[in-house]
Amino acid sequence: MDLPEIEVSLPIKLGQFVKLASLAESGAQARELIQDGCIKVNGEEETRRGYQLSAGDVVELDVPGTRLAVRVAAL
Repeated sequence: MDLPEIEVSLPIKLGQFVKLASLAESGAQARELIQDGCIKVNGEEETRRGYQLSAGDVVELDVPGTRLAVRVAAL
């Protein structure tokens, strides 16, 4: 599966990445999506906003009507 990649400076926290990757419109929305279990990292639900992502991690947004996945890439 060919996923779009988002290049970021590592380390980066999950909450920051969700907003940066446009999976959420704001930091507050990113927090809500993460806390509500709508975000998965490498196929596992992740509810910690401060979770540190690594290059190659796959972050998924899964809400009714929308399912998006992007890969973390280091700058």
